[in-house]
Amino acid sequence: MTDHLIVLPGGGYRRHAPHEGEPVAAWLRGLGFAASVFAYPVKTRHPAVLDAVRAEIRRVRDAGAGRVGLVGFSAGGHAAAHAALAPGTAPEERVDLVVLGYPVVSMLLDTHKGSRDNLLGPAPTPGERAAASVDLLVTASAPPFFLWHTADDAVVPVQHSYLLGMALGAAGVPHELHVFPHGRHGLGLAEGSGLPSRWTALCEAWLRAL
Repeated sequence: MTDHLIVLPGGGYRRHAPHEGEPVAAWLRGLGFAASVFAYPVKTRHPAVLDAVRAEIRRVRDAGAGRVGLVGFSAGGHAAAHAALAPGTAPEERVDLVVLGYPVVSMLLDTHKGSRDNLLGPAPTPGERAAASVDLLVTASAPPFFLWHTADDAVVPVQHSYLLGMALGAAGVPHELHVFPHGRHGLGLAEGSGLPSRWTALCEAWLRAL
């Protein structure tokens, strides 16, 4: 029985950002974890992504993984949180931990419109937007979360991470949230970025504490 972390790169549900995929998996493997990148479907409507991520979790478990975690960035962070929190998850599809970098959380906020349009279409109803807002899906049975964001992210505002952090706190879910004062969106491993580069060491400590 081994631990396995599935990496979901960002890209606005339109593409997969390469620097948020294999380099992140390589870093995790360097820490001693099994890790893989999952190219979830893009340019397709909900629930295709949710179904695909759930299927990948089942595949990894069937291959012998004991604990399974999701590591997602931006829209990939939304995909990870959605798979971890959406109702109707089968026991073999549950995950044991979630790591999110500058995630898209709420589909009710004005941003990130590109992710919302690609996932829900150009004119989703308020109910469809709410149902895909992962902060509204948090329950006390959610797995532990590690989140990081930058306060001046101009693409996916830090409000997304605050909303999820508040929801996790209200439900009593163990979580760690780091907000760094400066840094552009899409930093990935954030090497050479100043303060945000500390997220990997903080995350390693969190993972080992689990």
